[in-house]
Amino acid sequence: MSETPREGLPVVVIGAGPVGLAAAAHLVERGLQPLVLEAGGGPAAAVASWGHVRLFSPWQYDVDAAARRLLTATGWVEPNPDALPTGRDLVENYLTPLAGVLGDRVRYGVRVTDVTRDGADRSRSLGRERRPYLVRYTAGEQVREVRARAVIDASGTFGTPNPLGLSGLPVIGEDAAAGHLAGALPDVLGAARERFAGRTALVVGMGHSAANTLLSLVELARDEAGTRIVWAIRGGSPRRLYGGGSDDQLPARGLLGTRLRDAVEAGQVELLTRVEIDRLEPATSSDGVRVLGTARRDGADVDLDLTVDTIVNATGFRPDLDMLREIRLDLDPVVEAPRAIAPLIDPNHHSCGTVPAHGEIDLAHPDDEFYLVGMKSYGRAPTFLLATGYEQVRSVVAALAGDRVAADAVELNLPATGVCSSDLAFAADEDGVVSPDTLALAGASGGGCCAAPSGPQPVTLGLGAPAGCGTVDPEPVKVGFATGVEHGRSGDA
Repeated sequence: MSETPREGLPVVVIGAGPVGLAAAAHLVERGLQPLVLEAGGGPAAAVASWGHVRLFSPWQYDVDAAARRLLTATGWVEPNPDALPTGRDLVENYLTPLAGVLGDRVRYGVRVTDVTRDGADRSRSLGRERRPYLVRYTAGEQVREVRARAVIDASGTFGTPNPLGLSGLPVIGEDAAAGHLAGALPDVLGAARERFAGRTALVVGMGHSAANTLLSLVELARDEAGTRIVWAIRGGSPRRLYGGGSDDQLPARGLLGTRLRDAVEAGQVELLTRVEIDRLEPATSSDGVRVLGTARRDGADVDLDLTVDTIVNATGFRPDLDMLREIRLDLDPVVEAPRAIAPLIDPNHHSCGTVPAHGEIDLAHPDDEFYLVGMKSYGRAPTFLLATGYEQVRSVVAALAGDRVAADAVELNLPATGVCSSDLAFAADEDGVVSPDTLALAGASGGGCCAAPSGPQPVTLGLGAPAGCGTVDPEPVKVGFATGVEHGRSGDA
């Protein structure tokens, strides 16, 4: 068979986060040549930015199998499998050593700007499948290009948060007010303390990221007089986030909601519902920002005119598709995920996040050997599971290596506890270790939304789901937490 222009070229992996580095580990193990391009200055720059946050999944579910094999061969000692790492732990004790093993296969300070087929724009079909990929990137002030046999885009979505506007657009004045936006996961009790202490913060969103930020602010307010906390949600009630309280079959999930509900009822958090922010303006009486729109307060519709110092935008994320304009993608028009997996994750139909394992065949696009993996593969859906990303890249790399059987054998056969790992976080001891008794107790609860059928079941691990369930048929149970990134709660467990 004659050599084609694609043979002998590296597989470019975009992003050196957990899933991108796992992809590189699988490529090395399969004898393929990876080239990982990371925009940050070190491995997992996005994870490092929320290093203060503790994951909901213990270590045993946070390490990719191929990465573990590479690391073990170097004498690496795996952390306590039952401990709950912070993002900082994940970077320092796992991802940095893994990147070290991969060596110069990983390049930092490199931002990919465009991906295309070499010599063929999106509209050209003749001979397209024989052409390698052309990946253009910036390194400092230099613009460079590299040709690739295949491309695995694991760049995530953390750098592209959803705007504040209800219609999917930034509200008027949002760009100009960027200095007042703190991002989805500020370190309220640590590095960002001065930004919030004695000031007014507006938290927008109704996921667990918003809940954890709110509870951190409540803790801050106990020590810092004058700290005011306003919570804005787009819906009419926070009941879904509050959960079932003491009736919740997952006690710690109920505890999280109960703590937040108690804080609202005690007046520690001011709740605004049916919020529609129309515009942001500079405050006239301070260096804050004026938030204008409509809302409902205490059951009455009101004009929203609120001056705050900082806005925490916890409204989710979306994929950056601009760099892929010349790639032929097959994306669902709603969630912007690969069409085959979109029905499994569309939040309009599913709220549990119980997504079956899926692999290369579900992630393929019209341009062959191009893949979106990890959080980016879930588009705008908030239910990405970390271990699901590991299984994605295992399957993708098997297909690239020509092992069709392994590529199609996708599964996550893990112990079915029937509990989200958010519950584990609250049940952990001061060292972040979950006891077997806790797992047994949680699994014994059984039944309820998203509960597993009796007996061993496939379990998807990583980030789980919001309270409430939109699915009807029994599905594999997941251990995790749906926030859109691989994290759990702020602070110590």
